[in-house]
Amino acid sequence: MSTGSVEKFQQSLSRLDTASTAVAPDELVSTVADLVEPPAVGAELPFDGLSLADAPVTLDPSPSRLSEAVTGVSGSRMGIASLGTVAVESRAEGDEFIALYPERHVVVVRASDLRTDLSDAFGWLRAEFEEDRQSFILATGPSSTGDMGALVQGVHGPEEVHVIIVRDNE
Repeated sequence: MSTGSVEKFQQSLSRLDTASTAVAPDELVSTVADLVEPPAVGAELPFDGLSLADAPVTLDPSPSRLSEAVTGVSGSRMGIASLGTVAVESRAEGDEFIALYPERHVVVVRASDLRTDLSDAFGWLRAEFEEDRQSFILATGPSSTGDMGALVQGVHGPEEVHVIIVRDNE
């Protein structure tokens, strides 16, 4: 994906009060370490060559670790540049829970996985559905249910989101 798409994605994220950082692949683990507030949990990333194994997160967390976590770290195989949206996939690694339960979500997306707009994203989703990967949450910014007060109960998403965009090797 072009540098312009990364810039557009970051502009869209900024409009949503969502922070973002673009990094080289070898900067990923140190960037995650800088962004997590412990205790932190994570789902192993769905990308070849990128891993959270050396990051300060508990991978494959138990339900009690998940409920205690302040930060959740997961990957996204698709971002929508024009909207600042990421796709959180339902995988056995627990991405959905890790993205939604903790108050802070750090999400990793590769620059090559950014789609220009919703139409382009629907084409990507169609191909995923045809491969029998059919459960995704399209998340755009932090949760806005916090302004509902004490009446809101259960899981409603993170209060804070930070997107790490991993630049493609050039």
